[in-house]
Amino acid sequence: MSSVAVSIHESYREKLRNNRLGLWLFFVSEAFMFGGLLAARFYLWREDGVVVRPALDQQLGLIVTSVLLLSSYFMNRAETAIAHDDRENFLSGLLITAFLGLVFLAGVVIFEWGGHIKPWDGVFGAVLFGMTGMHALHVLSGVIFILIIWWNGRKGHFSADRHWGVEACAIYWHYVDLVWIFFYPALYLIGRVVH
Repeated sequence: MSSVAVSIHESYREKLRNNRLGLWLFFVSEAFMFGGLLAARFYLWREDGVVVRPALDQQLGLIVTSVLLLSSYFMNRAETAIAHDDRENFLSGLLITAFLGLVFLAGVVIFEWGGHIKPWDGVFGAVLFGMTGMHALHVLSGVIFILIIWWNGRKGHFSADRHWGVEACAIYWHYVDLVWIFFYPALYLIGRVVH
């Protein structure tokens, strides 16, 4: 290998290290924000020292959670496919992931937000809409990210050797799913139901 090729390869590896560090620092800052929302939920949804929660649609919560977790499987499948230069499964995995992300959004925005609790319903409405709204914004940005990766993947921008964009997108998507794994029980399962 020529010295120019070695230099280019080392430059790519250094950029990759820096990009990964930047992404993980971004996630640390996001963890503080989502952690603050969780803390607000457990602080504000209390009555007489007992953790409470509004009567949310349990079936809807389970369905949207299942859809989001299934989307992670297809995101992982897409990332694995590009790592093996399997462009067909890579592109289809991305589209399925984006579709499932939109189904999750529809479940939360149309059905949960259209339910009996409104944003102006005191602490229950404020916390519910704050948590689900912030998460929905991240899911929407993740879907847009996935579609950009899909578009660039169609043009051949990624390969088994160079697919940092795909890796970053997958990590972001899994992070958004992980946040929901904490939000789901906090919103739907933990606490005595109050009407």
